Amino acid sequence: MTVKRNSLLQSVDFLKHGQRIDQSWSEENVRGRDWEDLYRGRWQHDRVVRSTHGVNCTGSCSWQIYVKDGIVTWETQQTDYPSVGDTMPEYEPRGCPRGATYSWYLYSPGRVKHPYVRAELLSAWKEIRRQEENPLRAWRALSSDPERRRAYQQARGRGGFVRGDWETVSELISAAMLDTAEHYGPDRVAGFSPIPAMSQVSFASGARFLSLMGGTMVSFYDWYADLPPASPQIWGEQTDVPESADWYNASYFIIWGTNLPMTRTPDAHFMVEARYNGTKVIGVSPDYAEYIKFADVWLPCRAGTDAALAMAMTHVILKEFYVDTETPYFVEYAKTYTDLPFLVTLRPSGPHFVSDRFLNARDLNLDVSEADWKTVVWDTDQEGPVVPNGSLGHRWDGSGRWNLRLETADGHSLSPRLSFLGVEDAVLMVALPNLEEAAQGPLCRGVPARCLTNAQGETIWITTVYDLMMAHVGVNRGLPGDYPVDYDDPRAYTPAWQEAITGVNRGLAIRVAREF
Repeated sequence: MTVKRNSLLQSVDFLKHGQRIDQSWSEENVRGRDWEDLYRGRWQHDRVVRSTHGVNCTGSCSWQIYVKDGIVTWETQQTDYPSVGDTMPEYEPRGCPRGATYSWYLYSPGRVKHPYVRAELLSAWKEIRRQEENPLRAWRALSSDPERRRAYQQARGRGGFVRGDWETVSELISAAMLDTAEHYGPDRVAGFSPIPAMSQVSFASGARFLSLMGGTMVSFYDWYADLPPASPQIWGEQTDVPESADWYNASYFIIWGTNLPMTRTPDAHFMVEARYNGTKVIGVSPDYAEYIKFADVWLPCRAGTDAALAMAMTHVILKEFYVDTETPYFVEYAKTYTDLPFLVTLRPSGPHFVSDRFLNARDLNLDVSEADWKTVVWDTDQEGPVVPNGSLGHRWDGSGRWNLRLETADGHSLSPRLSFLGVEDAVLMVALPNLEEAAQGPLCRGVPARCLTNAQGETIWITTVYDLMMAHVGVNRGLPGDYPVDYDDPRAYTPAWQEAITGVNRGLAIRVAREF
């Protein structure tokens, strides 16, 4: 007869001693090892698949995912990335702790699996739906009721989300969009879709829906608020940048607006290893973030003020490398790849002039297609306005000649004039935007300009984007107006001016601008 022992008595077995051997340095284990099966089971798996993590870091690291009964049990880094060559660090091993613990998030009770709505809006919607059978009329009644509308609008930013069901929320969203489309047009419905790097399927579903209904597809960067603006502003491409391994080839880093060890964890080592080559690292951050420990110089810019620092550094670069000493490479690059040589019209506004719009082929009475969209430069060879290739109009006129070569449609080479300084017909006082306009009013600075007669026989004044930028940034070229005297002049946008706003020492701002 077998007697089942009490579990409490069984636990006492762990207090028993086994036979001691090796001069009492070792002891034979007499306890059961069934408890180890729990840990063996934790790492058991049926199959291994390749996957990545849709967490919007866009690293898309390759992982081996171990699956048991359709459940992810654990993951390890995939180690079959191709080599980038003997002269570069390798991508391996590619991954980060967030990727290694992603399965915890996958099955976390805190994962959002249901639609959530502000309580004020959901309760108001349910109440009005009990009174009105038609969802569209119900939304119109709700959104047009001043008290109800104020109640759910003022709740924004305060949390208070409650779980809703898919049918109710889908009906609410649909009614709101249909009402907007009917009253204001479908193009007034703006929407986002998840970043393509996260999920092509999710992105395509939202983009396709908005396209079919005639809505406006807003950049997903506006949703995530992490667009590095310099790339599209300068090159017209949305962050079309080199791969991370190319960071290793850099000789000078300004890390600004990104925390590489945090947001680009699998790639940050390329920046760190570049320092072995003597690469200098400048960090711009209001706090001592992770990447600041790698920086040779830290610019502790107050949060929300870094635009002032950028303007001051631009002031230094333009003054020292375009005006004081002209740098041929910079000038040729600006003529070829930027809009700085393009002509802009100036129009009177009160006692001053203001910048209006780009001069175009229609202003010159040129009989070409898409004339409104073909911008103009001033050619130094012909000493007059010329339409170059590469503008928006060339993209759509069917010619296929929308490259950035400095030439006209007939193949004539161009040498655009960056500035009218010294060959101007007059210096006009132009009112320019001012960050402190509420207190000081707009900046008023002299800009060299030329006079033209447009297709309607009217006299118009023109200048270049370059001349306008010089005036806006406050680079003193001997022209009249509210120009600063030197870097220590606190007028916009000097190093001294930014120091009062950002807290960054003006000497550091000047030094980094020169080095960069």
